[in-house]
Amino acid sequence: MYPLRCPSHLNPAANMLFNSYSFLFFFLPVAFAGYFLLNGKHLTKLSRLWLVSCSLFFYGWWDPGYLPLILLSIVANFALGTVIGIATEHKRKLLATGICLNVALLCYYKYTGFIVDNVNALLGADIQIAPIVLPLAISFFTFQQIAYLVDSARGETREYDFLNYALFVTFFPQLIAGPIVHHAEMMPQFRKLRNLVVDHANILQGLGLFTLGLAKKVLLADTFAIWANAGFAAPQGIGFAQAWTASLSYTLQLYFDFSGYMDMATGAALLFNIRLPRNFDSPYKSASLQDFWRRWHITLGRFLRSYVYIPLGGSRRGTPRLLGNLFATFLIGGIWHGAGWTFAIWGALHGLGLVVHRLWTMTGRRLPPLAARALTFLFVHCAWVVFRAQSADDALHVLSAMFLKAPSPAGLTLLPLAAILAGLAIVWGLPNAREAVENNKSSSLGATVALAGLACASLIALEIRNASEFLYFQF
Repeated sequence: MYPLRCPSHLNPAANMLFNSYSFLFFFLPVAFAGYFLLNGKHLTKLSRLWLVSCSLFFYGWWDPGYLPLILLSIVANFALGTVIGIATEHKRKLLATGICLNVALLCYYKYTGFIVDNVNALLGADIQIAPIVLPLAISFFTFQQIAYLVDSARGETREYDFLNYALFVTFFPQLIAGPIVHHAEMMPQFRKLRNLVVDHANILQGLGLFTLGLAKKVLLADTFAIWANAGFAAPQGIGFAQAWTASLSYTLQLYFDFSGYMDMATGAALLFNIRLPRNFDSPYKSASLQDFWRRWHITLGRFLRSYVYIPLGGSRRGTPRLLGNLFATFLIGGIWHGAGWTFAIWGALHGLGLVVHRLWTMTGRRLPPLAARALTFLFVHCAWVVFRAQSADDALHVLSAMFLKAPSPAGLTLLPLAAILAGLAIVWGLPNAREAVENNKSSSLGATVALAGLACASLIALEIRNASEFLYFQF
């Protein structure tokens, strides 16, 4: 399987990660100060240019060689969107051209190597290509701009200012790993006069969210990663206890890593008085697979529903077509995550799961709430094993050890067991970070001390471990 990662020569500890000293103590304060200083002098156009420049600097810090790619994508899609928006005829052809160009760019960088490998294996050929490194964030900014083109064709978006469009695409809190935003929910916020001045309430809320997200990533996700990586590195011959330790560790690592990123992205955006759409809402509390996809990566689910499921026909053409559309949508969602059969299988599993769920709901029967939550979590957890494994064979080794080997405590150690139980208690028993911050807008002394303690602990952990990439940077 082709690894979907940032350029291999880059050291995560030296990059502009949200959980890096360079971001925390250099980039973010400078971007914030410059933006509001220019707004304070009523130089709003210049302040937006400053924010675009900062965002491109943030992106280019990883590898300046990919700046031309994102700039070309922005220019081409802005031009297409403008033409589509004002066109009186041939809108559908123009839109199809724009979508095809975006998909072709994504497929070249993300799937060429995978396709060549499979052609070689299938036909016994020996086609050789130069290594293609996946550009950072290409999946996210490509989907975002496809949505913009479709909205332009529908007459829902009209943006004839290139600077505004560039800000919409590059705004650094959501550039690298989402959420996948719509122009209509972002640009009006940048135009509001009250958003051009420092808002202390938003700063407090933003810093609270950012701190909680940093703690999730550094203290929790990166800790669970140790046990997950150890188990998935050598799945052959893995034991019962080791398989459950590795799989549950990954399930919790991905949860805290992705939710931590979203908390940090949301918090950073709030410093600039911008509210990103909710993208994560306690998904492991879901009572059905449909409910899970309303809570996990919400904006990706929104994109797939609006721009894949509904155009395929949605639920308008009878039950068999509805079930086929559901399956196809989530298969595409799986493939979007990466160039590998495990991602396709993972998407197919979720598609089949949603088909079964839809058929079950048609019977009018309902599981008891606790049983529904337990079954949903177990399905999602087992599917994550396929998602994480390096191959389908590796996934089968882990799943076989989980369910076919005799239960045994051999290989089980106290620390990961205690951490897994604590992690499950957090995701099932506590409100998520956004709920906690929004429900406690008046900062108490205890909450302030707790956040300060988390911040200090996170910085100490960063000093010990160094910064690590967020998992969704791979996609």
